[in-house]
Amino acid sequence: MTHILVTGAAGMIGRKLTERLAKDGTLNGRKIERLTLTDVVKPPKLSGFSGAVEAWVSDLTAPREAERAVAARPDVIFHLAGVVSGEAELDLEKGYRVNLDGTRALLDAVRKTGRGYCPKLIFTSSIAVFGAPFPDMIRDEFHLTPLTSYGTQKAMSELLLSDYSRRGFVEGVGIRLPTICVRPGKPNKAASGFFSGIIREPLAGETAVLPVSESVQHTHASPRAAIGFLIHAAGLAREQLGTRINLNMPGVSCTVGEQLAALKRVAGEKVAARIRRETDPLVEKIVGGWPEIFDAQRAIKLGFRAEDTFDEIIHIHIEDELGGKFAA
Repeated sequence: MTHILVTGAAGMIGRKLTERLAKDGTLNGRKIERLTLTDVVKPPKLSGFSGAVEAWVSDLTAPREAERAVAARPDVIFHLAGVVSGEAELDLEKGYRVNLDGTRALLDAVRKTGRGYCPKLIFTSSIAVFGAPFPDMIRDEFHLTPLTSYGTQKAMSELLLSDYSRRGFVEGVGIRLPTICVRPGKPNKAASGFFSGIIREPLAGETAVLPVSESVQHTHASPRAAIGFLIHAAGLAREQLGTRINLNMPGVSCTVGEQLAALKRVAGEKVAARIRRETDPLVEKIVGGWPEIFDAQRAIKLGFRAEDTFDEIIHIHIEDELGGKFAA
């Protein structure tokens, strides 16, 4: 039997992960007996899950909240709670409090539980831990020189995860997510949000704003792939990872222009015409400091999988979020 804790369970990735776990009913071949879901807003109710579910509003940085989250000693922790890139850059104090202090509070709560407790802990990091100047290909061991506060907070959390894993408090895996695209729902404050917006809004019959040049290149994976990364990471043995527990995830590297070309192929010229160019210097600056192409061979050898083309990413969004139809 397995007890799973998901922090940030009300977010897009958190909701999709908990729905997948509830649907599967198992993780690593073991029945999921209990799900504990926390976030700063109430996580949505789950349907079709036969095990026990506890869901509550929680800020991990508040007194005793992290201890409350791990009091029942969950076997697997998916730590997804965090402030997105644009918000972390605009609100320095909030970014460090949520992204760094919240992670340390969770790790310390696990450590203080003691009595041989050592859960598997999957942490969602980011490609923003890397900063320019870049080589042609970014490998796992490329030095961490983030150029944003968000990237700095994620890099510091990666180091914490590595140290707490080395000391035997957790069995950690850090997955450096590419930009998740196409994100469903309303736009958030992530600097990368336009990558989804220029696909999501036109497919919904709405106008989208493109704040950067079409020459901007980036790496993407679908929400479906991201959930696959998380679940696969939970099944990796410590021996498979060794001491380098933070991994670049695979994805589709393409320019914004190539994204738009894929949109035309999938949905037609009329849909692709629903994009307005409007430069945003802050977004350009943030995105310009992110890496473009990754060597994810280590992750691939460990069994992680993403899409092969951006066309496939668009088709997945239409299938998973639009019921197979879009506004032509």
